[in-house]
Amino acid sequence: MTKFTKDHEYITEDGTVGITPYAQEQLGDIVFVELPKVGQKLKAGDEAAVVESVKAASEIYAPASGTVLAINTALTGEPGLINSAPETDGWIFKLALDDAGELDALMDAAAYADLTK
Repeated sequence: MTKFTKDHEYITEDGTVGITPYAQEQLGDIVFVELPKVGQKLKAGDEAAVVESVKAASEIYAPASGTVLAINTALTGEPGLINSAPETDGWIFKLALDDAGELDALMDAAAYADLTK
């Protein structure tokens, strides 16, 4: 099950975080990604990463509290993976969640679809 934030991040049950297809469409071609550090502690809502596109730079916020377990180093050389595959190869980081219950406060796919209409 994937959950979504009003800031257009997604998080999966295993803590994988990225931006939604809608968000990458709004940003345009992504040219740079600033990744968090492995081991970094984040609270829900903390700035975790930055993606820069030809249009603008956008902060990526942690959808839930936890510790960064992994980062997608492929994005360093190929940031466009976020454009071509935002929900698969274009993931940004993985969190070890402090409290999986925090995900209950996020939107499900239907609620997120309503937000982006």
